[in-house]
Amino acid sequence: MLRYVSRRILEMFLALLGTSMLVFVMIHMIPGDPALLLTGLEAGPEVVEQMRRELGLDQPLYKQYWRFLVGALHGDFGTSIRMGVPVLEEILERLPYTLAIAVGGTILATLFGVTTGVIAAVYHNRFWDGLVMVIALLAASTPSYWLGLMLMLLFSLWLGWLPSIGIRTPMHYVLPIVTLAGQSAGIISRMTRSAMLDVLGQDYVRAARARGERERVVVVRHALKNALIPVLSIVGLRFGNLLAGTVLVESVFAIPGVGRLLVDAVLWRDYPMIQGTMLFVAAVFVVVNTATDLLYGVVDPRIRVGNPIG
Repeated sequence: MLRYVSRRILEMFLALLGTSMLVFVMIHMIPGDPALLLTGLEAGPEVVEQMRRELGLDQPLYKQYWRFLVGALHGDFGTSIRMGVPVLEEILERLPYTLAIAVGGTILATLFGVTTGVIAAVYHNRFWDGLVMVIALLAASTPSYWLGLMLMLLFSLWLGWLPSIGIRTPMHYVLPIVTLAGQSAGIISRMTRSAMLDVLGQDYVRAARARGERERVVVVRHALKNALIPVLSIVGLRFGNLLAGTVLVESVFAIPGVGRLLVDAVLWRDYPMIQGTMLFVAAVFVVVNTATDLLYGVVDPRIRVGNPIG
């Protein structure tokens, strides 16, 4: 087990290092000059060049990257070009909004996806199976931003049941969470159905039925318990995707979270803020997936011993 954990942690750090390099290169490919945006279009070349020196943009790219990497390892992601505040401080201030939406979306997607997936498997090739699969396919295929706009139009403008933009009360979280959970719920539902159908055909499930155990006990105690093992990895991956997906949802619902911060940083070519935000989100994504892998190894020992299925 220790060897398995050590390997996963090493892979996590390598993934973060690769992500930081990729993010740095992509940021500097974005058209536009932060120094020019800050000084204004009417500023002379001398003023713009002076601003570039103050921001450290006149140095070679490898020096800029090394400075960012060393700072990030010490918890310093730099200072925002646009706002003049520490990047990490601004991220942590907005993080609670993003986490609330991402965690809420993951919980809702998991509850809905697992429940409907079990129903579809139990009623395989019958009406409920077909209905659930159609709904799951629609949910998985619907873009988050379009779903958010439609929910806003229906529940905020037409019915007036829920607030549409901002975060001031718990009710403001409802539409963003439902929007974020839509695609993931469809994917988890289809995955749960597939895993349940595979487990329901196993010998120990047929043996449980032959012993006269009630169908509910067979489904929940014997089938669902084992079917959830592969679903765990999907839930972990979806949480990371939901965390990244808050960029669109926060923009649609005007939520002051990390995703909205990233969008504003890109518009202003705020390199330190873009780098810090993307690396922070990537770190959370990688850590969550690593934790999921470790949990997967706990519930299924075959993964730890190098079984090909892992």
